[in-house]
Order: sequence, then C-alpha cells, then structure tokens
Amino acid sequence: MFAKVYSGAMHGMDGYLVEVEVDISNGLPSFDIVGLPDASVKEARDRVRSALKNSGFEFPSRRITVNLAPADMKKEGPWFDLPIALGILAATEQVPVEGLAGLVSLGEMSLDGVVRSVPGVLPMAMAVAKWNSHACLMVPEENAGEGGLVQGLVVLGVNSLTQVVQYLKEGTGILREQVDVEQMLAPTEKPGLDMCEVRGQDTAKRAMEIAAAGGHNVLMIGPPGSGKTMLARRLPTILPTMTWEECLEVSKVYSIAGLLNKNRPLITSRPFRTPHHTASTASIIGGGRFPRPGEVTLATHGVLFMDEFPEYGRDVLEALRQPLEDRVVTVSRVAAVLTYPADLMLVAAMNPCLCGHLGDPTRECTCTPLQVQRYRGRISGPLLDRIDIRVEVPRLEYQELEGEPAGESSAEIRCRVEQARNIQRDRLKGEGITCNAQMHGRQIRRFCTLERPAASLLRQAYNRLGFSMRAHDRILKVARTIADLEGSDQITLQHLGEALQYRNSDREQ
Repeated sequence: MFAKVYSGAMHGMDGYLVEVEVDISNGLPSFDIVGLPDASVKEARDRVRSALKNSGFEFPSRRITVNLAPADMKKEGPWFDLPIALGILAATEQVPVEGLAGLVSLGEMSLDGVVRSVPGVLPMAMAVAKWNSHACLMVPEENAGEGGLVQGLVVLGVNSLTQVVQYLKEGTGILREQVDVEQMLAPTEKPGLDMCEVRGQDTAKRAMEIAAAGGHNVLMIGPPGSGKTMLARRLPTILPTMTWEECLEVSKVYSIAGLLNKNRPLITSRPFRTPHHTASTASIIGGGRFPRPGEVTLATHGVLFMDEFPEYGRDVLEALRQPLEDRVVTVSRVAAVLTYPADLMLVAAMNPCLCGHLGDPTRECTCTPLQVQRYRGRISGPLLDRIDIRVEVPRLEYQELEGEPAGESSAEIRCRVEQARNIQRDRLKGEGITCNAQMHGRQIRRFCTLERPAASLLRQAYNRLGFSMRAHDRILKVARTIADLEGSDQITLQHLGEALQYRNSDREQ
C-alpha cells in the first residue's frame, strides 16, 4: 500500500515543497524515515505511533517506509509529524486518498494527537501559493493567522488529528483562516517613547534625524549617562512607516525564528534589537550548527543597537563588515549556502575611554594615553569606515535639566523624515533601492552632484584628512540626505560642510 502527501521545509529564507511518500508492505514490523532527516525528524516515528493509537486509529504492525523527497535536501524540525500521520492513514485506507489532492500539511503532534505550532509557516505559505494558487495549506491553528497573510491561499487551521480526519471524511470541523490585512496595517501605536523627552543634545538629535532620513549607520561617543541609549531607543519613533513589502519581509524573518505574535502575525512596527555585548558571532550574524537568522537579520528594516560597542568580541565586530556593506548575510556550510537579509541601521554607542570620563570637565579621566588608544583600537578602521555618522554626546549641564522638555516631538521629526524618504524613492525608482544609504558608485556619481564650492571643499578635506574611497562616498551620501531634508536638488557647501562634521573622528585614525 502506498500514499503520497505534500508537506514543506525551509531552505534559508524560502520554503520548498516536500513529497512525503509512505509505503506499507509485508515483513517484520519496522518504521524507517529516509531522505536526509535530522534527529528531530527521525523522532517523529515515536510521536506519530503514539498519536495514532491515542486518537483511536489503527497503527499497522507491518514494514513502514517514509521517504522525504527531494532526498538531497536536509530535513529539520517537527514539521513532518502531521503529513507522515496522514500518509499512514491514507495508505491503510483510514482516510480517503482523494482528500489529500492539492493539500499541503505541516505540524508537530503531541502523543495524544494534538497538533502543535511550528516556525516558518509564513514563508511556507508563500511557497505553496507560488507552487499552486488553488492548493490548500493545513497548519496548526495557532499558525493559521500568519499563513492567512498570503492573499488568495486557502489556509486550514487544525488542532488535533481527529479533527483533520473528520475534515477529510466530511469536509467540516476545521477553521478556514482569512486575515483582514487592512486591519493588520491599521495604526496601533500607544503613547510611549518620544524624542521630545530628550533634553539638550541638539547635535545628536540632528544626527539621528539625518540617519533616519537616509538609512545611515551611526556611532555615538559620550560619557556614561549622557543620553546615548535614550536617543537610540527613540530612533524607531522617527523612522518612516513600513511599507507592505517591508512588513511582509520582517514578518517572514520572525516567522522563521518562531517569534511572531500568534494574535497579530503581521509586524507593522520597525524592529529594534539590542543584543548584549557578550553575544556570540553566530547569534549576531546568524548561523550555528543548524543555521538560523541572527540579530542583524532580525533587525531588517529596523535598528540594531549595540551599546558598549568596543566590548563586543573582536570576531563579532569584524563579522559585521560584510552585512553592513552588502546588506545581506551569507552563511556557508558544507551542505548548503544560505542567504539572509540584513538591511538594517546600525546604531552603536561607546564611551570616549575605558573609564568613560575623557574630556569631561567635571571628572578627571584615570586612563593613560595607551589605555585610551587600546580601548578605541578595539574598533578596527575598516569597520569604522562603514559607519556614516559619528557624533559626540557630551555630558549635560544642569540648566539643560531644569524645566519641561522643549524639543520637537517624534511626530514632527518623522514628518520631515518621510518627506525626505519620498524624495529618495522617486529619485531611485528603477534602481532597486529605496534610500540614500543603499546607493553604490554609479548611483552616487549620478545623484550626488556638488556645487563648485562644495566640490572644492571635498577635495581639500579628502587630501588633508586622508579619507578612503569608501569614506568619500559615504560623505556624499550623507550630504545628499541633508540636501533632501532641505528639499534641495543639488548638494551645496552648507550640506557638505555638515556632512564633514560627522566624520571629524577620522582625524584621530
């Protein structure tokens, strides 16, 4: 007896179809799973056997062989419990084979037949819709919401094996999930962090506005308690509203990581990730024995805030260079090469020295020049070169703390940021990018034209400060963003001068 059931698996960021072939033949009782299964897939034998028996179905005491095709792709996770159980039931004629046509199922099962949630349902639903727009996707009831984000795909939410069999025999008893996308996209922001709460630090707030407008990376340098973390946490409040494509990509990443909210599976607010400085390279960049997205991927279309920047491991910091340049992470393994998105804004914060009081007029720095050099030397020149904006965040004077905060609100700043982003989208239409920070050489030469006095200033700064070619291009991109905030078509001397101020630390390299 033979039956075929469709399921799916993940390869990096994308899902693909898996044919679960079940053959039951005469011979000594056995249960073998082939097709490059990992340990969690092999353990499905015990889960499926107990689930079938405890749900009141017959488990055949014969030779059972399950093949997961394609056989050259590694299969991981508990996705295949439900399709294997359905294949056995179909092969033993306990459910009609006709009901499995055009049905793709996935889900983990407990020993009593309850279907449990699994990660990665959203990218799998996209793969199913691409494979066959008339197919049905059967998933655990907790995952039905994220599967329903794919418009036009019929998603069936199930909670037990008994319910699945009832549906296949009678066509009833299963939730058909349809997600109201407009309701998902409706604003749900509650009063929270706001840029107006930041006292003083006008230069740093201006740098944050420029960074948000152009998608630039930022490094804040200042003593402890000067407001670096406060500024970083409020940066998402001035970033532009996410587009539908961005929402879907971020939700896809969080689905793979198993971090989606089951009640609201579409992520509509920009991610803000704050890994601890003791985090490993694999947790920041991604990878591991079974590759998973890291923090740079989880921060896609959002902010990755790395406080105490020099305290991260040298390997972690150097591994950031490729994602910051290419905006993707490539994880190479013997069996496969996986690519994850890393289109993020890096916001880093550090003290000016080991004790944190270098340059503070009220407290004496206890570090020797050699200690200061070693501390700052933990951040390599090539990594520092990839950070567009570097800004000092000095200690506040007492008079700046008195009275009520008088700064602009996040809503006011966001309005200017969105206007600048709209200008960039119109300008870069057809280039495959959406903001100034993503421009490369050809786009920079085309869109970053300088007035003659500005070109002369850049030439002098390049020769006197010893800028690299990368630094030269990043200065132009920041100047282009400043011009966009002013609504100017051309980069003027004033725009370039402000952009150069955010590279003053190049003098110390």
